[in-house]
Amino acid sequence: MEIFRSQKKPTAEAASNLSLYRCAPSLEVRLDDFELYAIDRLRVLKGISNGLSRGKRPDEMETLVKELWRTNMRHPDVTQLINKDLISHFVLRLVYCRTDELRKWFLSMETTLFRYRFRLESPESQRMLMAEFQLPYKALNYVEYERVKDKLTQVSRSISQSSNVDTIFFKVPFEEVPELVANRRVFLLKGNAYVAMNQVASIVVSHFRSNLSKALVLTNSRKWTSTIREQEKDRLTPIVEALGSSYLGPDYSQPMEFTDISLKDIDQLANTSFPLCMRHLFNRGVGLNLENALAFWRAEFSQKVGSERFDKEYAYTVRHNYGKEGKRTDYTPYSCQKIISVTPSVGDHHGCPYRHFSEENLRAALSKMGVGGRAMDDVMDKVRNRHYQLACTMTFETIHAASCDSGINHPNQYFIQSRKLLEPKGQSLS
Repeated sequence: MEIFRSQKKPTAEAASNLSLYRCAPSLEVRLDDFELYAIDRLRVLKGISNGLSRGKRPDEMETLVKELWRTNMRHPDVTQLINKDLISHFVLRLVYCRTDELRKWFLSMETTLFRYRFRLESPESQRMLMAEFQLPYKALNYVEYERVKDKLTQVSRSISQSSNVDTIFFKVPFEEVPELVANRRVFLLKGNAYVAMNQVASIVVSHFRSNLSKALVLTNSRKWTSTIREQEKDRLTPIVEALGSSYLGPDYSQPMEFTDISLKDIDQLANTSFPLCMRHLFNRGVGLNLENALAFWRAEFSQKVGSERFDKEYAYTVRHNYGKEGKRTDYTPYSCQKIISVTPSVGDHHGCPYRHFSEENLRAALSKMGVGGRAMDDVMDKVRNRHYQLACTMTFETIHAASCDSGINHPNQYFIQSRKLLEPKGQSLS
């Protein structure tokens, strides 16, 4: 790609840290780093997903992406930052190549991440990345620029964009920048859009998305399915398959706060601080000890099956969940992602109500919790678009009249944040 408007050459300092992820790096990676790098990047992608779902503006998203990357993708050895970027991307490519739904989510989040990282690059680095894509667009030469200079200046002023003699413009087919054309942010002439260097992100991002989409399909069909899954079944495969549904928040296998909850507290807690899923399947992580849990479930089940049958058929399961039977594993309460992924059978009471309830039943349950009016419509809109955790977050915010910027990712998180908000208002259980 020729550039006539600038004679500057990229310097070592201008070299971009942003990769196009064309080929997997030939690096030796410790198994621990293989997983930890992927988890760090996954935190970034899930943060982006939450920001998009909450309708953040482009300027807010740019700030969010910058902060997410700075917080999660740092490394004690600065020389390893680029390697961490490359390794984490290709590990998650293995994780998310395996189904259409996983590919769609990963493609959308990685494209958004690339878009905002590209915007944060210097002009020299942006030109280098364009050259890597081998885009067949030439910058305007001096004669072409002088011919349309006044029009370009008018467009730049109309969109409050700076333009001077050093600004580089590219002439591209208008159909390749539909977003800019639709928003009247470019000058059009004879089927071409005159795109400023700082507007060219939409073109680069489009090519990035197209290349990644093809790569994900090929990774699944050629590498994962035919080779890696079987060869690495005892080492990498369990990590890869677990990352797709991993929970990244606090461990709630042990009660963290509000411990020693008694049976007499349950009804009040359910009304004030339980998320909708916990009202249908009580979660042990809120602090009920084994003795009280057995008493609670015995009282609930005995109404239908009797105390004797409960002791024979159901008490074992309660003790098992507390690590007192079987393998004696103290099980971690399910995260939102795990609950959403489980499909309950007829008559079961687990699963995510936002996903598995009918609209009529969900509206009735939300109304009972105190959600109504515009808030009800907003929650149902998120449910229809399959943003179940965001629907739960909006329910929390409506009931508590407080924001929850981190989003709800675990029933116990909902409970703990609720108690923190309510106890200072005189609603302590003590």
